[in-house]
Amino acid sequence: MKRLILALCVIAAPVFAVQPDEILDDPALEERARDISAGLRCLVCRNESIDDSNAELARDLRLLVRERLVAGDSNEEVVDFVVDRYGEYVLLKPRTGGSNLLLWMAGPIMLGAGLVVAGFYLRGRARMPEREVARLSEAEERRLREILDD
Repeated sequence: MKRLILALCVIAAPVFAVQPDEILDDPALEERARDISAGLRCLVCRNESIDDSNAELARDLRLLVRERLVAGDSNEEVVDFVVDRYGEYVLLKPRTGGSNLLLWMAGPIMLGAGLVVAGFYLRGRARMPEREVARLSEAEERRLREILDD
């Protein structure tokens, strides 16, 4: 019995963040609010959605999302409103267009550039002539044999 209660508490832990006074009467609007909230970052907790966070700012953002939905905004309009107000950092999954495209492409571009540089370096090394090994004179070879025989 204790394990069952513990399991139910663990499963329901994220639900505790949304307060009963925040929940909308319309189940369809509440579902939309939950979907939007799951994609918005809590600015206090960093890598938690506002739906999972207990921070006061997260509560304010959840209320703002619900307020905009009740006012008749679409999901995209609500997200755009929040992004305009708090910046793209508020999105848990940043957009891939616009100025962020350079950031998204920087990793693959740098990897490609590194591979090209490594390829040129290895090709240049393969084409280099082998260095000649310096030969010992006869006197040096005799002296070396004397040292090794001792």
